[in-house]
Amino acid sequence: MTPDVAIVAYARTGDPGAQADLSELEMLLPVLREALAQVDMAASDTDFICSGSSDYLAGRAFSFTMTLDGVGAWPPVSESHVEMDGAWALYEAWVRLRSGAGDTALVYSYGKSTAGRPRDVLTRQLDPYYLAPLWPDAVSLAALQARALLDAGLTDEARLAAIAARARENAAACDHAGTPESTAAPDNAGTPDTPDTPDTPDYVVPPLRAHDVPPVGDGAAAVVLATGDTARRLSPRPAWIRGIDHRVEAHALGVRDLTDSPSTRLAAERAGAFDRPVDTAELHAPFTSQEVVLRRALRLGGTVRVNPSGGALVDNPLMAAGLIRLGEAAARVHRGESDRALAHATSGPCLQQNLVAVLEGDTP
Repeated sequence: MTPDVAIVAYARTGDPGAQADLSELEMLLPVLREALAQVDMAASDTDFICSGSSDYLAGRAFSFTMTLDGVGAWPPVSESHVEMDGAWALYEAWVRLRSGAGDTALVYSYGKSTAGRPRDVLTRQLDPYYLAPLWPDAVSLAALQARALLDAGLTDEARLAAIAARARENAAACDHAGTPESTAAPDNAGTPDTPDTPDTPDYVVPPLRAHDVPPVGDGAAAVVLATGDTARRLSPRPAWIRGIDHRVEAHALGVRDLTDSPSTRLAAERAGAFDRPVDTAELHAPFTSQEVVLRRALRLGGTVRVNPSGGALVDNPLMAAGLIRLGEAAARVHRGESDRALAHATSGPCLQQNLVAVLEGDTP
């Protein structure tokens, strides 16, 4: 039989403003140790290790090999890497465990966004013939999506401001989140702005104001996966991955309806998200306008608590923010604060690639 797989441990970096002076390994190592300590394991005890990161952020090829010191080169381990957010590394590890190739896996990801100007670096994701030569930065593309939503009457700036205010209130209640000062959004020149409020009058790129835009920050996350009885032995309440799927939109932005996300809807359907209601949703929505799109695609009603951690709008370490959404959803299941949670991760401009997972705890 295909084994059930659960997230049994999760750890992440704390205040994003405290990571800038650390190397990737220095930032990652405490996170790995914390996650493994929760299940009393060493990296060498796991059957598989998978990581996610980006060479473009690091500015050098095969940069992920530098952080393998965090898991050790001896004894030999079975290891893989994806040039993606760590949510997709978790998907690879989940497939491996479901295939019966092991009972445990360590998944981690990290990103040093402050090493460059992410809104420009991310243009390398675009079509190299028509879009990339125009250098439309990531914030400007998100502004196009926000404008499409406003023009379609699907949201307004007051609603976007309310989303931003709720995200910061939720983050302030979480010990791991940075303060509003340490998570200030970048201005149009890519340098930190003063702390923003929903009443901030200045646009970053119209119609997006400073509070609608994610901060530039560094961070890392790690989770431990386990199957069946192993998961029950390692965790008093495992977060079982009942379904997980990922889909991709057309590469060309001009052939997409930016007010909708069919790939998110299809991934959610295949993951079983619509079979029964969820009580929590951790959405990887770096911009306030993207939460509007995702709420509609995922059919989230007013009773669902969305981004109780604050979400990527407050803390957005590239290549780790998606894995953090899975980890935060799992942590709520671990603590008994959620029975059925949805986690979402995205990559690419304007929600181009989307992954959806459904996590559940054992019923009494």
